[in-house]
Amino acid sequence: MSFLERFLKEQQDSKVVDNETKSLKTTSETVTAAPDFSPPLSEDMRKLLQEKVVERLREIYDPEIPVDIYELGLIYEVNVAEDANVEIIMTLTTPHCPVAESMPGDVQIRAQDVEGVRDVHVELVWDPPWTIYMMSEAARLEMGFM
Repeated sequence: MSFLERFLKEQQDSKVVDNETKSLKTTSETVTAAPDFSPPLSEDMRKLLQEKVVERLREIYDPEIPVDIYELGLIYEVNVAEDANVEIIMTLTTPHCPVAESMPGDVQIRAQDVEGVRDVHVELVWDPPWTIYMMSEAARLEMGFM
């Protein structure tokens, strides 16, 4: 028996049919159902969706600073409504920031891409103005401000 044949046989042997649920499971993993984000969202589901949006926002970096925009303190609020609409209140390091035109759009696109989000509204505010003290402790340490 060749390696490929042994591998395929082992894969086939590792599948087990659960007689109670009649679902196909493997011995190494169990498939879990996706969360139900149908409105109206419970408080727990809103919190979960908020965490997923924040996780996605942590993937966006300021092009001039090697820190993500969440740790940088540019995201003031992420609010999730019962209808799965998301409101993000954010700022930039300065009104003259080179990404002032594109950053809010990038934030909206990333947040909109999160499973369960219906719509995203990004509000860019200048009050309170951003300072280095809005950065997380880890970000300040990374930047040498501590």
